[in-house]
Amino acid sequence: MSDVVLSNYTELANAKPAEVKKFRVGIIGTGGIAHPHLENYLKMPDVEIVCGADLVPGKAKAFFEEFKLDGVRCYTDYKKMIDNENLDAVSICTYNCTHKECTIYALEHGVNVLLEKPFTVTLEEAVEICKVEKATGKILSIGFQPRFDPDMQMIKKIVESGELGKIYYIQTGGGRRRGIPCSNSKTTFIEKDTAGIGALGDIGCYSLDMVLNALGYPKPLTVTGYVSDYFGKDPETIGEYCASKFGVDDFGAGFIRLEGGIILDFRISWAINIDTPGDTLILGTKGGLRIPSTNCWNGTVGGPMKIYKQTAGNSTETVIPLAPRNPGHNNFYCKVRSFLDAIKTGGPAPVPSSQIIINQAIIDGIKKSSDIGEEIKIEIPEI
Repeated sequence: MSDVVLSNYTELANAKPAEVKKFRVGIIGTGGIAHPHLENYLKMPDVEIVCGADLVPGKAKAFFEEFKLDGVRCYTDYKKMIDNENLDAVSICTYNCTHKECTIYALEHGVNVLLEKPFTVTLEEAVEICKVEKATGKILSIGFQPRFDPDMQMIKKIVESGELGKIYYIQTGGGRRRGIPCSNSKTTFIEKDTAGIGALGDIGCYSLDMVLNALGYPKPLTVTGYVSDYFGKDPETIGEYCASKFGVDDFGAGFIRLEGGIILDFRISWAINIDTPGDTLILGTKGGLRIPSTNCWNGTVGGPMKIYKQTAGNSTETVIPLAPRNPGHNNFYCKVRSFLDAIKTGGPAPVPSSQIIINQAIIDGIKKSSDIGEEIKIEIPEI
């Protein structure tokens, strides 16, 4: 947990109930990812969960009953919920393809937004949201909880310290050997009309953020991209039903030129015939950093990191031990808490759209480059 989040948590924990002004919070979309949102909101004495919306009749009611919450008003139309409730904030946990419409409606009606990843499906959608965010002045934070992982923060500290020198090449990615999120009862992650993008947006956005955040989010200039869906459309891999519904990518790769002469070599998978697409490597003129991969990209690192250098003419390696964890206040808790703290203080957003629009531009560029089979320029409009 960051020092700021920890300080604010301690202040709340020590406050008397009458001294705590409660945020009125609603949840839009009550599927799987909504559960950790609600779990962590319920740990916070300054939060009142007042309502929730899900387009499936009865789903929101069952969701809150699962947490034994009474008196939470439920809707099937998120617009009616926002219109009828005097909300301070919403968590948007809907399908990728509805992120834009839900976020814009909330912002335009004076509600701060914690938006689950990926930001959007396309760059154009992200630009529309950012324009509304700027016009309304409300807080919009994107749901990248790995930002609050102590090992992820160490990566940023190492790069910013200058220990590696000038960064010129990065290899990053990861994913799953077999892990397409689909079952006969759940296909929203893989259908074109609901998900829009697959592994690229689902876990690729995290992997990109790990290195781009460490670098200070330099702008991308060009990208050569590739995506495929061999496993998602293979009945022997995921079954006849899921294969018949599959409409997104299960593997993506990109070669991206960034400002400052930095090359980013990226790949991500939901399914692949190898144990891992590889460790993350950050190469600089003074040293190199190896970040071990995980079997399934989950926002952490796969083991102690190493810095490789030449010292007095000798090759040296420095092991960076894994940081201790605080199980009571995990990365997800910090994501939610930091969002509420930004509302309280007037910002800035802990995971700002001004950064994640660059992440989205790369994902969008990989897809568009793959579609036309050639390198393209990445141009992000001024907001």
